[in-house]
Order: sequence, then C-alpha cells, then structure tokens
Amino acid sequence: MRRSSVATSFLLVSALGLTACSGGGSDGDDGARKAAEGLATALAAAAAPADGASTPSDPLAAVTWTGTDPATVAKEYAAVIDGMDGIAPSVEVAEVDGEADKPTATLTWTWPVVAGGDPWTYDTTVALADGDGWAVAWAPSIVEPSLADGETLDATTLLAERGEITGAGGEKLVTERPVVRIGIDRTKVTAAAAPASARALAELVDIEGAPFVKAVKAAGDKAFVEAITYRANDVPAAVRTGIDGIAGARQVTGEQALAPTRDFAAPILGRVGPVTAEMVEKDPDAYRPGDVAGVSGLQARYDEQLRGTTGRSVHAVPADGGEERELFLAEPAAGKPLALTLDRRLQTLAERVLGGVTPASALVAIRPSDGSILAAANGSGTGGQNYATFGQFAPGSTFKSVTSLALLRAGLTPQTQVQCTPTVTVNGKRFKNYSDYPSSAIGTIPLEEAIAQSCNTALIGARAKVKDGDLADAAASLGLGIDHDLGFPAYFGEVPPPASETEGAADLIGQGKVLASPMAMATVIASVQAGTTVVPHLVDGVDVSVPSEAEPLSAAEARQLKAMLRRVVTNGSGRGLADLPGGPVIAKTGTAEYADGGTIRTHAWMIAAQGDLAVAVFVQTGESGSRTAGPLLEEFLRAAR
Repeated sequence: MRRSSVATSFLLVSALGLTACSGGGSDGDDGARKAAEGLATALAAAAAPADGASTPSDPLAAVTWTGTDPATVAKEYAAVIDGMDGIAPSVEVAEVDGEADKPTATLTWTWPVVAGGDPWTYDTTVALADGDGWAVAWAPSIVEPSLADGETLDATTLLAERGEITGAGGEKLVTERPVVRIGIDRTKVTAAAAPASARALAELVDIEGAPFVKAVKAAGDKAFVEAITYRANDVPAAVRTGIDGIAGARQVTGEQALAPTRDFAAPILGRVGPVTAEMVEKDPDAYRPGDVAGVSGLQARYDEQLRGTTGRSVHAVPADGGEERELFLAEPAAGKPLALTLDRRLQTLAERVLGGVTPASALVAIRPSDGSILAAANGSGTGGQNYATFGQFAPGSTFKSVTSLALLRAGLTPQTQVQCTPTVTVNGKRFKNYSDYPSSAIGTIPLEEAIAQSCNTALIGARAKVKDGDLADAAASLGLGIDHDLGFPAYFGEVPPPASETEGAADLIGQGKVLASPMAMATVIASVQAGTTVVPHLVDGVDVSVPSEAEPLSAAEARQLKAMLRRVVTNGSGRGLADLPGGPVIAKTGTAEYADGGTIRTHAWMIAAQGDLAVAVFVQTGESGSRTAGPLLEEFLRAAR
C-alpha cells in the first residue's frame, strides 16, 4: 500500500496548485523556490495513491515544463516509478540557486522502502529556466540522479527467513521445507487471455475459480499470481502435466515454513500463506499485498516474532534489457524461533491413534511434573478445528475426579459408605446409572467403590454434603475452570453455579452446565498424579504460574484421590489398562449425553496417568468411555513408553 510522509502531506496543503510562477528573473531565488516547491509537491502527489481527496488528477500539469508537455512528463514519470511496489516517496526542496547562470534546485527524495527501517534518501538536481516565469527541464535524473533516458526503477521484496517452531528438546517442528507454487505468470500470457488461463488453472488444482480470476485480472503485467502451494513431493501428477496446456501457467520451486506433515498439529500450529486483503487493511504498516505471513493458529498469533523483517532492493533497469544497477539494499532480518513443548514422536503417535476414528476426536498428553503439553492431536472428524485444547464439552464421569475431591473436603473418606441405588429422583428428574452398570455394586458401598464403578446415583445422593461453590473450588484445585491466557487457544472449562437443584445434581456427574476441553481433563488427571495443581504449558516464555484462586491440594487429599483412581483400574471401569507394562496407572472413564437433532447421543471420555504422563481421550460420539475411548488411550500409553 502506498504511503505519503507527513512532509508530503504538508506540501500538498501548502503548495499544490502553484505553477512555475510568474515573475521572471525579477524575483530571483523567491520565484525559483516557489517553482521548486511546486515541482516537489507535484512529484509526490503524482506518486501517491488516490485517496478520495481533492487532489488534481494530473498534479504535474501544475508545473511549467521546458521542451515538453505535462502529459508526456506524466507518462514518463509513471513509467520510471511503476516498479516501486506502490511505495510513495516524499519530496522536499533542499536548496535553490535561482541567481546562478544556470539556475538549479536540489530535491531530497525519501522512500519508505521497508516499514520501520531506514528510508532510501538521496538528492537530485533540477535544471530551472527563467523566461516568462520559471520552468523545469524534465529528465529521469530528477527522480534518481543516475537514471538515464529510458531507465526505470524496480523494487524487489526480499522475504525474511521465517523463524522456526521447535518442540521438545529443540527439535524442529516447523522449518523451511521444499514446495512447488502453481500459478499464472502474467509475463507469459496477454491480459486478454489471462482470465481464461486463470479459470482453467483453478479447475485443474481444484480451487474456487472466481477469486483467482479476479486476482489475475488485477495483477500487473509482470506479476506471478499464485493459485496453490504443494509440498514438493505432493504435487499431483495430473497437475504437473496439465499446466503445460494452460497459457501462462507455471510451477515455481521454493521453500516454505512447514510442519513435518500436512496434518501435524495443524489446528494448533496454523499455516503460513499469502496475506489476506483484510490483514493488509487492518495493518498496512506490517503487510503489503503479496507478503507471506501466518494466517491461522500460532503462526498468526506469533507472526510478528516469526516473520522477521522484510527487506527490499531497488535497481535501475535499462530499457534495452541490459545489466541492472543496484541503487539501494535493505537486507531482510530473519524471524525469531518459537519454542513449544510438543514432542514430535508423541504428537505423531497421538495422530496415528486417532487416524481411524470417524467421529470428531482429540487426544491430549501432559507431563504432570511441569505441565508441558507433549501432544495435542485432533482427529479428522473435527474438520480442522482445535478440539484438543479449545473444545467445550460435558466431561461426564471423568469429572467425578473433581466431585471426589469436593466430597473428601466435605468430610467423607474413601471408605465412607454411600448408597448406590438403581435410580435417584431430584425435583422430578430421574437419574440412573449407565446401562451395563454391575449389579454387584448396587446398594451400600464405599465411596471408593462408587468411583471405581462410576455410580451416578451414589454421588447425586451425597449432594447435600457439597455446598455452593465447593465443586468449582475443587475443580480449580485440579486445574479446571480458572481461565487465563497461556499464549495459545486454551479452554480450561467451567463449573458455573447451578440454576436449580436438578442442575446441581447433574453437575456432580459431569453433566448439567459443566464443560471442559480434553486439555482441561488431562490437566485434572495430571494434577492428581502430581499431587499438586498443574497448569498446562505449551509456549515457552509464557507465565504458567498457578492461579491464586486455586486452593492447594493437601498431601492427604492427593493420596486419597490417587488411590481411588487407581481402584478404577484394578477393580472398576478402567480394567482395560490393568495389564499395561510399567508403573501403576490411575484412570477414570466418562460418558456424557448430548442432544443431536432430537437424538440423544453420548460423548466418550477416558483420562489416565502413568509415571510422568497424563492423557485425556475424547470421542464426540461413542458407545462409552471404557469401550470407545479406552482402547485408544491404551494404544497410546503402550506405544508411548
């Protein structure tokens, strides 16, 4: 986007419209200065973009020229600066000598070639003629002192090397990898034929045609208009051969910041691509049309850090196609890396585990000792959305980990006897256990057995023990429900005050208004495993201190919680994990009902921890936590060792 300096704006107000002036030799330097100021203003105005103001359509017509006419000057001036990427200079009068035998003016040109960088600044000399008023002799050297007739200026953007995104151990997750860009080269096709070529190429590479045709029409005669970028090894054979039959279609090799695979943590990492019109309009100082930047995910959020500083070179281009001369160079500055905690092996494993799951799914793995997120995978059923750290779903019985803590704080112990009945009714709402709940666990049973078998009615029957706010406080102690910015899209869940006794009863079993993301539930089981409140951590350099609202877990609470969740594996609904090699596993299964177009379906959850690894698996529509999510979690833990 073209920009004018403050100095140019001032000159436009104060001097625009002045001709080379009357006065002849009698006004000496004064007349010459007025002519020079009118020229400076006209040159800047002619280079500036139309902005709707009352700027003359041909500012150079306000200047008296010797030996030529304003229309010819305007045409030649436009040709000289046409290759300057739309950058508008400011032009000021530095010095005037109207009394000399050959009067001259010195103009200072300032081009903001790189936003935020040192401008390209130089002086040119203008020959003035004093006859019937002051006039100016046109020459390309007015624009740049070394330019000869027919030479033009050409600015080339020099892209900065984008900062890498690294993972655990400093391993490169996103780095420059070879790509092939497919597009229309306007130097190879006429303006009349370009739209047809654009439509044909859009059909070949399977992109929307109308926007691409519009972009090709709007591009300059020397532009390369990109349609799509492929990884070097992923270009379809039909595309490689098909472009040969489309006038102006080309494939250009290059490099682009990419993850190991197309799908690797894609919803979280985001992608890099051409800036959108909205980005340019919102921040014209940072982005110009044609720039490449982060357009989604962490690539967009940390784009300023990652993209570095764009450079530019300016050359004088001879009319005969001879050797170009470099006039100015602003070197690009490489972007700074972004360090994440993702473990490439575990992230790849998590995505492989979810690879065959048709419904939307997610898997999050956290290291309890420091909260590092080692994997945050989203299955293909999410449609590219980030369910792993930002999904908002009822956690079902996995939330009984939180309810257990609230009951312990209310005075119960793992051995406290509770009543597990087939059903329980609260204000007319009937609650029951899941369909294959073991009949042997019905009746008066210890709290630890109610948690192991996931008895809904026992926890709802103990609701009088849980006072207002107790459930939310227990959730906070396990890292759920206290939202704060961790430098990436993160939903910590919520446990709002219930609007009724019925809703409060549903909250106790992870339904009602309770919501959580897979990351939040992985944090819960990580906190139990660590014996302290865990705050998930993904981006290095972001504060992850424990919120002050979270009451610390006592040693006794941590010990009792861990023992109850261990019993889930040895005696309860998590028995599928009992034979995992390695240290003891703690776990909790969960199933949560949700309405889908009038049909009641179930979310399937399972959370577990072993050693210094805590995992949550979520499947949006499944049979149950143990049957649907359980095998996925087991596969991950077995292979993660």
